[in-house]
Amino acid sequence: MTEISFDVVGFDLDGTLLDTSADLGIALNHALKLAGRPEVPLAEVRDLIGGGAKMMLERAMAVTGGPLPEPELKALHRELIAYYEANIAVHSRLFPGGEAMLDGLAARGIKLAVATNKLEHLAVRLLGELGLSPRFYTIIGGDTLGPGRAKPARDMLDEMVARAGGGRAAYVGDTTYDTGAAKAAGLPCVAVSFGFNDVPLDQLGAAAVIDHYDELIPVLATLL
Repeated sequence: MTEISFDVVGFDLDGTLLDTSADLGIALNHALKLAGRPEVPLAEVRDLIGGGAKMMLERAMAVTGGPLPEPELKALHRELIAYYEANIAVHSRLFPGGEAMLDGLAARGIKLAVATNKLEHLAVRLLGELGLSPRFYTIIGGDTLGPGRAKPARDMLDEMVARAGGGRAAYVGDTTYDTGAAKAAGLPCVAVSFGFNDVPLDQLGAAAVIDHYDELIPVLATLL
């Protein structure tokens, strides 16, 4: 069995652990329809994801006619969240190799966590509906610690390690929000090339990049 020197491995959720693009895109287009805006093709939704649902909505507004006044944006965001919560796990699934990878880490006694800018109650519900919640000792959302403490701030990853009781930790993500938070927290970050990458892979600043979850455990074994 490949040995890994980490006690904790944390994961971003959307675009890292799970492909949630279809469910997010359908919810986003529901909100756009309410605003009288054209839909965004689902194949293009991936480019709008990152930083949470409100940021995704703001980007969608920008590409479909321009920004909305803040009160209208907030109301539309509430509609988006309500629709998404009711249809949260219709199409969302682990990326290929994800289940075997999680099994492999757990077999090595590594504690697994989720630290996502998704609202905590949505992350908890999504993982619960997919039967994945028992795999993680903690699920930390973008609103768990309060305003201004979501990624790329380090706070969520510090809290992740604290809830594990300390130890050596690594993080897995797909965007600059993830690599930025990991760097600030002093953790190595492995980036996935199949996620919702917001910049070219060579600009993410990750310690390593993987193309499939079969590669994660061997790569973690090389990181000191």
